[in-house]
Amino acid sequence: MQKNNGMRPQDIVILLKILTFSDDNWTSVDISRALEISTAEISGSLERSRIAGLLSQNKREVNTLALREFLIHGLKYVFPAEIGAPVRGIATAHSASPIKEQISEGKDNYVWSYSRGTRRGNSILPLYRTVPKVAGNQKELYEYLVITDTLRVGRVREIEIAINELDKKLNSHGQ
Repeated sequence: MQKNNGMRPQDIVILLKILTFSDDNWTSVDISRALEISTAEISGSLERSRIAGLLSQNKREVNTLALREFLIHGLKYVFPAEIGAPVRGIATAHSASPIKEQISEGKDNYVWSYSRGTRRGNSILPLYRTVPKVAGNQKELYEYLVITDTLRVGRVREIEIAINELDKKLNSHGQ
C-alpha cells in the first residue's frame, strides 16, 4: 500500500485549478504562481491526489468522475465549512455566480473574509488561505470554488443547482 497522509483542502483547490487549463502543458510552477502555493506543496498535493485516484498516474489529468463523486458526496464531511461572524469579503457559495442567479435572494450571504472584498456576509473559511486573493482574477477557478462551497454549506435546492453547474463545467472540460 502506498503511503498517503490523507488529502488536504488545498489539494481540491489545486485539482480545480488544473481543470481550468486548456491542455495538459501546465507545470507545477504555473499552479504555484496562480495559487500562491509553493512548488513543493504542489508536488506533494499532486502525489496525494494520484494516490487517492483523483489524478492520473502521470499526474497530468484530473479524474473528473472521481473528483465529481468526492465533491458531491465527501467534501462536506472531509472539509466541512466553518461559518463565522459577518465580515467584509468576496462572495462565495450560493451568494455568487453561477449559483446566485438561480435562487431567490435569501438572508444568508456567505463570503471569504478579505479586506479588499466588496460584499458583507457570514464568513466561510476557504479551502486554502490564498483563495480570496487569487480567485478574484481567475473567473473559471472562482466559479469552481463557488460551486464547491455551495456543496459544503448549501441546502438541498442549492446543492442541486451546484451539482448541475459542476456537471456543466466538467462536461465542457477538455472540449
